[in-house]
Amino acid sequence: MDLYLPIANLSVNALVIIGLGGVVGLLSGMFGVGGGFLTTPLLIFYGIPPTVAAASAASQVTGASVSGVVTHMERGTVDFRMGGVLIAGGVLGAGIGVLLFRLLQALGQIDTVIGILYVLMLGGIGTLMAKESIQALIALKSGKRIQARKRRHHPLVAALPMRWRFYRSGLYISPLAPLLLGMATGILTMLLGVGGGFILVPAMLYLLGMTTQSVVGTSLFQILFVTMATTMMHAMTTKAVDLVLAILLLIGSVTGAQVGTRISMTLRPEYLRILLAAIVLLVAARMALGLGWRPDEIYTIEVQ
Repeated sequence: MDLYLPIANLSVNALVIIGLGGVVGLLSGMFGVGGGFLTTPLLIFYGIPPTVAAASAASQVTGASVSGVVTHMERGTVDFRMGGVLIAGGVLGAGIGVLLFRLLQALGQIDTVIGILYVLMLGGIGTLMAKESIQALIALKSGKRIQARKRRHHPLVAALPMRWRFYRSGLYISPLAPLLLGMATGILTMLLGVGGGFILVPAMLYLLGMTTQSVVGTSLFQILFVTMATTMMHAMTTKAVDLVLAILLLIGSVTGAQVGTRISMTLRPEYLRILLAAIVLLVAARMALGLGWRPDEIYTIEVQ
């Protein structure tokens, strides 16, 4: 069942793309992550141009975030004031990301930069996750209990001027901290097509010191609007959003998430985390291999 992707300018097997979306959705349901940081590498492995993969993955993350945001809003676990500051920073970051994206496209280095950023990002995240998971497994086997970390914001955040009260998050900090954090995730979303939740959630917990009850809902709230903004920016500037590709991914991810949620209920969290860390490190290794592996046929095209 081949379909032509108008923006990617190639034909793909629709069932394979739906299957890739299903894999990402499965991981999302099993591990509680957005899965966007795996969508772009998997599409690149399949042969989708990195620019189209990154832009289309952002639109898929938008669709996948809607149901999660609605659920958390009903539960009252969204800090709208914190979310508004994060969204403002995210939109600013996306604007900066557009300029970087266009500059790298003009230099002909965007594909290489996307690959390198993914190797560094996934390698770092996978290593930290593996370390934490191994410590948790050792503690589980020995019967020792890992001491919970005290909730407080980072000293650098405390040093910033002009403090606001974020009642839902239980914070009295400068809005500059979430604004800068939002900008960083906005740039990543624009360049890599990720939602940024895998960076945003730990940063909100360990840098800003937010309560765990409001972190996930507020993160999804920011991701929804920032990925919407980046999708529109991509569509208007880079012209790299392939809606056919995004819809196929979304069909698969919605189905896969339901299956993943059921699987997660049968496995211990410690084993789920070590499995996710292994998957992330394998994807990082495959991306690194793709960057350094010499192709069988080397050719150039000269336009006169």
